[in-house]
Amino acid sequence: MTNRRVAPADGVAWITGASSGIGRGVALEMARRGWTVAASARRETELEALALEAAGLPGRIVAHAVDVTDAEAVQATAEAIERTHGPIALAFFNAGIAPYVTAPNIDVAAVKQAYDVNVMGVVHGLAAAMPRMARRKFGQLAVNASIAGYGGLPRSAAYGSSKAALINMCEAFHFDCVNLGLILQLVNPGFVETPLTGKNDFPMPFIMKNEDAAKRVCDGFERGGFEITFPRRFAYILKAINLLPYPLYFAIVGRTTGWRKTGPS
Repeated sequence: MTNRRVAPADGVAWITGASSGIGRGVALEMARRGWTVAASARRETELEALALEAAGLPGRIVAHAVDVTDAEAVQATAEAIERTHGPIALAFFNAGIAPYVTAPNIDVAAVKQAYDVNVMGVVHGLAAAMPRMARRKFGQLAVNASIAGYGGLPRSAAYGSSKAALINMCEAFHFDCVNLGLILQLVNPGFVETPLTGKNDFPMPFIMKNEDAAKRVCDGFERGGFEITFPRRFAYILKAINLLPYPLYFAIVGRTTGWRKTGPS
């Protein structure tokens, strides 16, 4: 069964984590393509500045501030968007954080916060948007995970594992969405020039400009298909490496990331 992809005439695009990074870039690109974009993040002043930046584009951006870790607030935001601007036709759940976590002194608070934002923030969004779309038997949902979710990487115990959870979750929900008449897409970017990657002090191969990444995401919305991943060469390399036996996987990742061996494997 192939469910129909959405278009600007079908309703509103809702984007979380829209105040910076990929979410901000996608919001502007969607407005360029004629969408009314409901942009959400905690920082309302940043959202208002984003809305002003979109002035004069074929579409528009409207601010709907919310903390994605607050389930009731996310439900209320979805209700406010539909009451004010019309049905949510496309939702892109993008909010995320990337704390470094290493052993042996595990930062428990950082891991919890990563899961609260990266995983539960998406769950709250899906729980708010999916039933509304299911009642209409129409809609498109997208979740921003990461190619870091393909396999364990140094210092990525919190971020990477939270993204792996999203990949598994979307794979599981795909079966339901097909029968509900909905499209569910998984966005797995590589390295993109954003405030999130700006703190990285390690090599970031094939890193892309945020504007180019936003176009890739929006092209993927229009093209359809389950996974939107870029740059594809890097994604396919990581997919292949994760098929290798663990001794080879650890050796290749350790060497390419410059991560020195500190104990027995």
